[in-house]
Parts: sequence; C-alpha cells; structure tokens
Amino acid sequence: MLLVKTQAGQEALKDRQRGLTSRQRTAFILFDGKRSTAEVLAATAAMGITQDDVQAMLVRGLLAPAAGQTAARLSTGGGDGLSSLELSEEISGRSDVERYQSAYLIATELTSGLGLRGFRLNLALEGAGSFDDLAALAPKIRDAVGDAKFARLEKALFS
Repeated sequence: MLLVKTQAGQEALKDRQRGLTSRQRTAFILFDGKRSTAEVLAATAAMGITQDDVQAMLVRGLLAPAAGQTAARLSTGGGDGLSSLELSEEISGRSDVERYQSAYLIATELTSGLGLRGFRLNLALEGAGSFDDLAALAPKIRDAVGDAKFARLEKALFS
C-alpha cells in the first residue's frame, strides 16, 4: 500500500514538539506515495519502526492512502506470510473521546500491573490527555505487556 503525508502530518513534521517521535519522523519522511509500506518498514526496521507506528500515524491522520489505494489493510509484504494490520478507518463510529475514555481505563490497568518497571510508562500515560496521545503511546504499552494483554486495549482504541 502506498501512503502519503496529510496536511496534519506536514504540520506535525514541522512542529517537533508534538505528533511524531524521532523514530516515527524518520519513517514518516519516507512516505511519499512512491514507496510501499513494506519498503518503508524494511528501510526503517533497524530503527525499530513497526506496523504499530504506521498504524498510529494513520489513526492520527498524519498519513493517508495515496490516490487509488484503499485503507482496508496494511501488509508488510506480498504473499510472504507476514502479518497484516487492520486499520482503524473501519472504526465502528465511536468518537475519539469515547474511544479515549474506554481505552484510558484499560491502559491504566495494564501499566499499573507492571509495578515499578512500568513506572515511566504509567507517568507517560497520565500525560496522555487525548486519543492521539494514547494512540501514540500504545506501541510502548504493547511492548511492555505483550500482545495477549494488549488485545483489550487495542480493541478499545481501534475498533
């Protein structure tokens, strides 16, 4: 799938204080509508960029499918058996505020269950005051708690 930067994405790129982590900025720059998502992920894999990062940028409206592309699925490759990612553009119609409110409670439960090793993550979660902030923090929560526990939070955020 080919992705391009949106106007909101361009503004987030210019404003280094919000929107993109340094890792995401590098990948974001490569999305030009000419490189496929698989190519960008391959080029930035050593930096730790994952499909979660791309999904977060899509959810926050920083990236959008190029003209003629559909936003139904994001795949890391053509037929090589790698996982594909459901995008949140197929959301059930809940507002960002509703998704944030339900997801925040789950995220708090998950991070507080980490004990002392989740202290910084818990502080970051307390600072997440919007859906966009929480969506940007989601990949870090997934890394800390694992895919099985993260599934509840993912469902609350992106479905």
